Amino acid sequence: MATFLGAPSGMEISFGQNMTTLTYSLSYALAREMAPGDEIVITQLDHEANRGPWLNLQERGMVIREVALRRDGRLDPEDLARQVTPKTRLVALGIASNALGTVTDATLARRLSREVGAWLLLDAVHYAAHLPIDVVALDADFLLCSAYKFYGPHVGILYTRPGLLDRLPTDRLRVQDAEGPARIEMGTLNHAALIGVKAAVEHIASWGEGSSLRERIVSAMNGIASYEHEVGAYYHDHVRRIPGVTVWGPDFSGPRAPTISITIDGVPAQDAARALGQRGIQVWDGHFFAIRPIEALGLLEQGGVLRTGIVMYNTREEVDRLLEGIAALARR
Repeated sequence: MATFLGAPSGMEISFGQNMTTLTYSLSYALAREMAPGDEIVITQLDHEANRGPWLNLQERGMVIREVALRRDGRLDPEDLARQVTPKTRLVALGIASNALGTVTDATLARRLSREVGAWLLLDAVHYAAHLPIDVVALDADFLLCSAYKFYGPHVGILYTRPGLLDRLPTDRLRVQDAEGPARIEMGTLNHAALIGVKAAVEHIASWGEGSSLRERIVSAMNGIASYEHEVGAYYHDHVRRIPGVTVWGPDFSGPRAPTISITIDGVPAQDAARALGQRGIQVWDGHFFAIRPIEALGLLEQGGVLRTGIVMYNTREEVDRLLEGIAALARR
């Protein structure tokens, strides 16, 4: 996993039951380093796993500041700059949205957080499946992802800047290793699943080229990203032309996860997903635990959106079948 993420060594990689559990554990530790009145910046775009643990710290007197989501599915960069203040202790940002496919400006978040001496936490759960990660280049203090997103088992992964975890007051037993990465790993790990994580990384690397594992991983992820972007753009370009369909989120002119969400006039997302399922097409409806962006866009009360995720094994032929099904629903 260190090689997959571009980390200096395995000493920066901690494992847990899932990303959500690790984030809660981290929130308890960071809360002990904060005081009432300290501020935490979250966003309207994020999955609830990168919001709930921080919102809970309001009970301890921390102040939560929220970055606004624009109608185009992007975060407002001017509002991000406004929300980061000298009182900010943590900026928690998802770098790819599982609801809208948006890739956020982690470089801006890093600069703003560094200017005020705040930690930067990046949720890369959705990003890790679609684009290569270099935690050194991202310069994050913390980065989290989940192996099930990139063809592995359900294991949460936490990267921590070298030496940082050793200084944090984590919840742990006195018999537990006091140094990272074990400092935040509660109980016995799921070793069978960890072998699956290794196998998933090796599977991805098998699609790439290069003399080292890192070179093969980056080569493979760049190839996967290029292919998924092409198929995703094809779907995005065609589905938005269907009368009665609204596409939510940014276009494909820049970096983007190949996750496209739509609504169909007069057809609830749940009904659309069920009808497409009867055609043998697997899509999802609702908010996908990213309830805040769906709420902010005014789509929650009508049942959320219909989401399609493109991955490395999907084809244009499958997309054409999906488009036919959506067009038939829109004509009702």
